[in-house]
Amino acid sequence: MVLILFYFWIEVIKILWFNLRIMREFSLKNNIKVCVKENKNTPRVALSMNFSITNPEKYAGQYLLMNRLLLKGTKKYSSEEISTILDENAIELYTEMKHDYLRFRFVALNEDFDLALSIFKDIVLNSTFEEFEKERTKLKGELMAELDSAKVKVSDLFTKTIYKNHFYGHSYTVVLDEIDKIAIDDVKTAYNEILNNSQKTLTVVGDVDSNIVEQKLNDCLSSIPDANESSSVIKEPEYPKQEYVEIIKDDAQQAQIIQGWRVASVDHKDYPALMLLNVILGASGLSSRLFLELREKKGLAYTVRSSYETHFKSAVFSIYIGTEPSNIQTSIDGFKEEIEKIKNILVSEEELSNAKNNIIGKQQFITETNSQQANLMAYYAISGRNFDHQKNVIEALKKVTSQELKDCANKYFTDDFVLAILKP
Repeated sequence: MVLILFYFWIEVIKILWFNLRIMREFSLKNNIKVCVKENKNTPRVALSMNFSITNPEKYAGQYLLMNRLLLKGTKKYSSEEISTILDENAIELYTEMKHDYLRFRFVALNEDFDLALSIFKDIVLNSTFEEFEKERTKLKGELMAELDSAKVKVSDLFTKTIYKNHFYGHSYTVVLDEIDKIAIDDVKTAYNEILNNSQKTLTVVGDVDSNIVEQKLNDCLSSIPDANESSSVIKEPEYPKQEYVEIIKDDAQQAQIIQGWRVASVDHKDYPALMLLNVILGASGLSSRLFLELREKKGLAYTVRSSYETHFKSAVFSIYIGTEPSNIQTSIDGFKEEIEKIKNILVSEEELSNAKNNIIGKQQFITETNSQQANLMAYYAISGRNFDHQKNVIEALKKVTSQELKDCANKYFTDDFVLAILKP
């Protein structure tokens, strides 16, 4: 126990040191919120920039296609030329489409920061969205290939059911149903809307001088449209009632089961408690309750886990198991038994402490590199929090009590759940 506490406090000290390093916040001339974190003696500098999504897409898959096309050429460079420049200079540049924001990010050697920044600017402002039909065909093929997996298939069914008639419910099958309706002008219009009517946050992490970086960002990125506080018209999803859905897959070798509830998201006071419930129930691997009870003791599971997936407008807490078809009802009963335990019996101080240590320890792993730090800080800012919000999350986690966990479980683990099953 002494050794465990020693390593725990080592991780806490690392996280505190991460937050104590030089961080400077400012706004560019076009009102983009920026934070520069100076990590001295690191060879590569990372930049992460987020654009908020304030409108649901017109057709499912529109944003996915847009994201794929952003690196397919600009007015200045073809996609092959962009790829060559990035490869020759060891620059890693990506775009990522989330439900609530579009992220651009790059990592480059310190001496190549200016070059990476100029390529980044060109892609943001001058993408031509070429290869539209080619990328649409490729995307359709990739989604159909993914849906060959029984686990992906049941997850797809669960997602579009719990977020029925909502942007967050645009699962693979929903995208495949609507992707042929999308025209290239739909993609261009969607991107221009994001570019011109969004909040924008940017972070730079590395061995840099924040004053020099501020000047470079202002000089290079001043032509990006001003950041603004555009209100999101994405509505909060309707709360689901209890619903059972299933897929019959004749060649399935095992049953796939997901049971899930709509819960509070990152902006709610229950967020730390829900993180801890996730770790205790099924996200901590061999030590989680679901693993110990359903796999180790009862031999029901090939795989069993819990998940807490958050969006800005909603979140879902779910339990998944892959099991023998003959064990479907037994597994569902096992879910219920473990949920009832956590709703009615206080979690021990030792189990609660272990869960807190688990999450706080993982915070170190997700902020080891300059790129990870830049991404996390930009995420917090685009979600309306401080760039250094990580320390607030950790402090909130430390304060959660066993009674609060019990209250939280009773609040959210109700009979209004979605149960999705794939079986032969």
